[in-house]
Amino acid sequence: MQTTYPMKWNLDSLYKGGSASAAFEAELKGLEADTAKLVQSLQSAAGPADEAPGSKGGTAEQLSEWTSAAQSILQRLRQAESFVGCLMAENVKDAAAGVLNGRVQTVMASFLSAMTRYDDRMSNTPDEQWEAWLQSAEAAPASFYLQERREAARDKMAPELEALAGQLAVDGYHGWGDHYNTIVSRAKFNVPGENGETKVLSAGQMNNRLSGGERSVRAEAFSEWEREWSEHADLCADTLNRIAGFRLKLYEQRGWSSVLKEPLAINRMSEATLQAMWSAIEEGKPLLVKYLERKAELLGLDKLDWHDVEAPISSAARTVGYDEAAAFIRERFREFSPDLAAFTETAFTEGWIEAEDRAGKRPGGFCTSFPKSGETRIFMTYSGTASNVSTLAHELGHGYHQHVMNDLPPFAQEYAMNVAETASTFAEMIVADSALKAAADAEEKLALLEDKIQSAVSFFMNIHARFLFETRFYELRRQGTVTRQELCRLMEEAQREAFCNTLGEAHPHFWASKLHFYLTDVPFYNFPYTFGYLFSAGLYARSIREGASFAPKYVELLRDTGRMTVEELASKHLGVKLEEPGFWREAVAITTADIGQFLEMTQ
Repeated sequence: MQTTYPMKWNLDSLYKGGSASAAFEAELKGLEADTAKLVQSLQSAAGPADEAPGSKGGTAEQLSEWTSAAQSILQRLRQAESFVGCLMAENVKDAAAGVLNGRVQTVMASFLSAMTRYDDRMSNTPDEQWEAWLQSAEAAPASFYLQERREAARDKMAPELEALAGQLAVDGYHGWGDHYNTIVSRAKFNVPGENGETKVLSAGQMNNRLSGGERSVRAEAFSEWEREWSEHADLCADTLNRIAGFRLKLYEQRGWSSVLKEPLAINRMSEATLQAMWSAIEEGKPLLVKYLERKAELLGLDKLDWHDVEAPISSAARTVGYDEAAAFIRERFREFSPDLAAFTETAFTEGWIEAEDRAGKRPGGFCTSFPKSGETRIFMTYSGTASNVSTLAHELGHGYHQHVMNDLPPFAQEYAMNVAETASTFAEMIVADSALKAAADAEEKLALLEDKIQSAVSFFMNIHARFLFETRFYELRRQGTVTRQELCRLMEEAQREAFCNTLGEAHPHFWASKLHFYLTDVPFYNFPYTFGYLFSAGLYARSIREGASFAPKYVELLRDTGRMTVEELASKHLGVKLEEPGFWREAVAITTADIGQFLEMTQ
């Protein structure tokens, strides 16, 4: 008998009552109080000379006390951020959730201010005393993170200025990111309904119509998508300019000349690794061009418009029920790892997934962790497409990554976005390959094969376009405010370049519709996706060669993602050098290997 899984997540098991939760109010008050205590302890540690240059470091006892308090606060803050993020995602009109988010961001700003002083204490602790403390039971499990913070502190402004910048960022920097959510909540898309009436969809619902099977429906949806985002373009342009302006001024005060310095540091990777990756991708793009040209030919087009790129070419594409998708994903995961399958079953049965297709939800999908509770929550809008199934597998991969790290100290769980995308994409690859092998006939196989190739198009071309756009936007923003017209021009130019001039109609307002450009926690929310995709391709190739013995090695790699740079991670677990092109070329070849079969099947 088939199980019927809930399609709405359960947030009450975390804090009952949603945005009116008394339990969450108590959590926030506890966070506010404990953060204030940490601030006070750090401020008073050096006495009256606290604000003077070269302020004292901490004793071993003090460092241990501050570290314990900071990790406790961080764990609960991550939980609080996730809760309000879920509330705002499930209902973009939940004003009370927005208020809670403001409080959480205020606590976060205070915590970051405290951590600036904490970093100052660490950086001013004498080297010999520091090295001895790092070997202690309190510090050793998170020594990589602690050393990383100590070194980074020496590359920023004076601690009191960093603390001030963090406080001002609540309403100045992060506030603009929150403002974008308000813009999205006002977006309304009109589509033909039954009996000739007009149906109004949210951004999340409308997004699913952009890659549908019928071209007339797709084209109409894309036209409406562009129209509505153009209506909000002035507000979006203001928002994007303010976010970028804040970043650039902060970088200037820190003495940083490159806008890539922060995202590379956050992702614990070198610029040499980034360039080696993009270089290998450029070498592999001619194969993707052949695929896109063949796809245009099959659709009877001279060139693919933006809304055609992800459209299915086969009528074999079918709607997959949620229960069917859940069962298929779980069993494919089981073939790789029973532990991954057990985690997945828990996520489906315990209401950890918000998948219902309804109005009022924000667009996109994500997985967020609740480290205090040892749980995760997944958000998406499921409508039964092959892409939806892939997204579901992708987000479950994120969840499993957090799951295997739950027993580590909070500081050792602070892994970067690029390696986070490794686990999610690895999970996606497991499901995609299994679906392809299980295809009932040639037509279904072709549809699934194309879906796999689409991932390469997304990560090698779409993500590359975002990277090119954002890099050039920041170059212009240094000179002053960038107009909506210039933003559209930059976006279209980047798309045509990244897609090697294979596009017909581009998507000039993509910069307005894409949430990722407005996130303030992680700048350049683009290239880490491509890194994760290719890195996971290398891992997946290993898993095929090594079979069942690879699963425990995979878990060990995931557990190390918060404890070393990506170059160290690859060297230790794969024996490869990421700053050289060899690994990336092999990974690109793995992901484009399906194109030859596609071209042969479509002759």
